[in-house]
Amino acid sequence: MREFHSLLLFLSFLSFTLASSDYHEQLLLRPLRPSLLLASFNFQSNTTLASFEQQNFRYFPRSLGQILQHANTRELHLRFSLGRWDAESWGARPWGGAREGGTGVELWAWVEADTDEAADGRWLTLTNALSGLFCASLNFIDSTRTTRPVMSFQPSGDHKNSTFESLHLLHGTLPREVVCTENLTPFLKLLPCKGKAGISSLLDGHKLFDASWQSMSIDVRPICPLASNDCQLQITQTIDMVLDIQRSKRPRDNPIPRPVPNEELKCDTSKPYHSEDTCYPLDTAAQEEEWTLSQIFGHPLKGACPLATDGIDPVCINVPHARQVFSSDGSHEHKDSSGFMRCYQLDSEKDFELVLPQQEISEKAPLKQPLLYAERSFIGYGQERGGVQAILTNPSLTEAVDFVYMESLPWFMKLYLHTLKAKINGLDTHQDVIQEMYYRPALDRKRGTQLEIRILIPANSTVVLTYDFEKAILRYTEYPPDANRGFDVAPAVITIGNVSIRTTSLLLPLPTPDFSMPYNVIILTSTVMALSFGFVFNLLVRRFVAVDEADQWDVRSVRLKVAALIKGKLKRFRKEEKVEKKE
Repeated sequence: MREFHSLLLFLSFLSFTLASSDYHEQLLLRPLRPSLLLASFNFQSNTTLASFEQQNFRYFPRSLGQILQHANTRELHLRFSLGRWDAESWGARPWGGAREGGTGVELWAWVEADTDEAADGRWLTLTNALSGLFCASLNFIDSTRTTRPVMSFQPSGDHKNSTFESLHLLHGTLPREVVCTENLTPFLKLLPCKGKAGISSLLDGHKLFDASWQSMSIDVRPICPLASNDCQLQITQTIDMVLDIQRSKRPRDNPIPRPVPNEELKCDTSKPYHSEDTCYPLDTAAQEEEWTLSQIFGHPLKGACPLATDGIDPVCINVPHARQVFSSDGSHEHKDSSGFMRCYQLDSEKDFELVLPQQEISEKAPLKQPLLYAERSFIGYGQERGGVQAILTNPSLTEAVDFVYMESLPWFMKLYLHTLKAKINGLDTHQDVIQEMYYRPALDRKRGTQLEIRILIPANSTVVLTYDFEKAILRYTEYPPDANRGFDVAPAVITIGNVSIRTTSLLLPLPTPDFSMPYNVIILTSTVMALSFGFVFNLLVRRFVAVDEADQWDVRSVRLKVAALIKGKLKRFRKEEKVEKKE
């Protein structure tokens, strides 16, 4: 807990000290267990509010700035996430979870407006404009996917008291959205170096979306130093990814894994049964993985960004000082006093390479313990009703955790509030755990369910939160093309101070009609119509004769009569031609 508070103090101090600078960027590499690497890209640009209002953009992206001005947005937070963060194996989330979003796309913003109706109109303008800018389906965030949090999402920027009274917080999610390269390209275009130089040159869609977990975030907030009216507008762009070192080292032209040749096998020769055709794998758990920047990202770093602020090391790696790390010529290494961090100052005209050889080392960089472990899943069975269970664990042995748990449920999940139960360590203690609650029921096809609960978990305790719900039956036009897959339910948001973490999203199966019935009806109707038309057509066209007259209308006799008639006409035509020639 103390390490987490010290990290927040360091980040806040760093943000204020760099508020006067225009642009800086930094890449933080942190090896994880087993054979994983966390890469955190951080880009930050600042501009004065006076320059922003006059549309004098230098490092602040003009395309995003004009959207914020048109929608009267004072603070913006946008997230693109994919995958699941394994807190038990990887420790605390990067940035303490402050720059993390739920699976898919998540957006929340403070919009300035006089009334709620005006705020909804500007929110609609904002989502449609961002949808076109980032090539995402943000325009599908309608009233059924929009909530107004009451206890969650405190503003991280400095807002004036006169302005803060007219700010409206709106939050929307799209858990079904698939994050892809189309979202990364607009993200890079917002940067001053646009992926051509600096740490952004390492960002490649093939590597980013092959990660075990990845998150892209954009935060825009105003910053006003104390005792000063010189306010600035700060934009922070972050990309965090967890890469598999073994999978990243595969060549792009031949990514299919193949058996290791015999001469490259690492065998334990101390085994008595070791021979030329028998190999027992050597235990390399104590050895650090060998990797380089070129192997992980496909190419070296293309020098420092010339627009970045001098004095800030753009590349840092979190490994013990006893770990061997080799860097390319022209870079300068700086080690801190903690013994687990080293940073590099780069040359803007030379490529930068980082090499970590295989090494056996007993000292490991400590993993920070998360403030809270959270799991959420469906319980129950059947197509009519179900339940949700959230397991919240406080790993601290000395301090309690006070947080806000928020659920944004779709309107077709009818929540039974009277079934809400909270058990701490298996005991029913509803009053001691739940401190405060806000509930806004859903309206069919107009808005979803909003549930916010303030929970206090004692030290070294686990709280199990459960509630029941009923599934609504949709119209057949409201089902997606892959209706049998289910409907995505947005992750729950857990707010601890200024930090928000998410649970995983859920997949809700609903009663699905048989969509083959319209096809069967069309086929049956077409068959009946074809038979009816054929019968009527035969009655109208076919000629009915008596049995004794049937021989005269035999098919063969009719064919001979027609042939004789044609031959007779041909003979007449030829005789007429001969008469004309003689004349």
